[in-house]
Amino acid sequence: MFPDSAMNMVKVLEKAGCTVNYNREQTCCGQPAFNAGYWDQCKEIGEKFIADFPNDHYIVSPSASCVGMVKNYYSDLFHNTVLHNEYKSIRKNIYELSDFLVNVLKMTDFGAKLEGFATYHDSCSGLREVGIKKEPRALLEKVSGLELREMEESETCCGFGGTFSVKYESIAVGMAEQKIKHVEKTQADYIISTDLSCLMHMDGYLKKQGKKMKIMHLADVLASGW
Repeated sequence: MFPDSAMNMVKVLEKAGCTVNYNREQTCCGQPAFNAGYWDQCKEIGEKFIADFPNDHYIVSPSASCVGMVKNYYSDLFHNTVLHNEYKSIRKNIYELSDFLVNVLKMTDFGAKLEGFATYHDSCSGLREVGIKKEPRALLEKVSGLELREMEESETCCGFGGTFSVKYESIAVGMAEQKIKHVEKTQADYIISTDLSCLMHMDGYLKKQGKKMKIMHLADVLASGW
């Protein structure tokens, strides 16, 4: 749904000196099925995921929720199975983008330029499942022309939660409304996050309310201005 963000991730990784391979046969990690309780179907998708990615390469994703799924829940699906060892290798090698850039490559400055004020939203998956907080901020602090302003309750859920926003629409909208109120207090031009699912949810609310602030994935910010 947001191919430009994926392409910008590739640009940033290549600027960092990485050789990026993309398997055109890859599909979903299985998270939607897992969260909805369809574990058998999720396991089938997970088997394909494991087959699609070499277990001796770094795997980098612009989605903390996908990384969190593989790191934290594939063990429920593949522990003591014939894919146990393959899963463990992939779990060790898969990284969310900011985690990989800061903690593996030890890089924070990519020469990005973006004028304006921004606030960062800690996605539930990024913060609670992958454990990233300082990494995205370290990268954003190096973006020329961008002033990062912390919002109140930046760690509070935006209300998306995958199927949660479908099953409990009114609650999800209320949570988005509360999140945007905190954003507005910062007078930010941009809401930035590592998860496009959160950004998509908030963007839907912003457009419905006729608000002008923009959503941006971290990869899009890091690829700006060069």
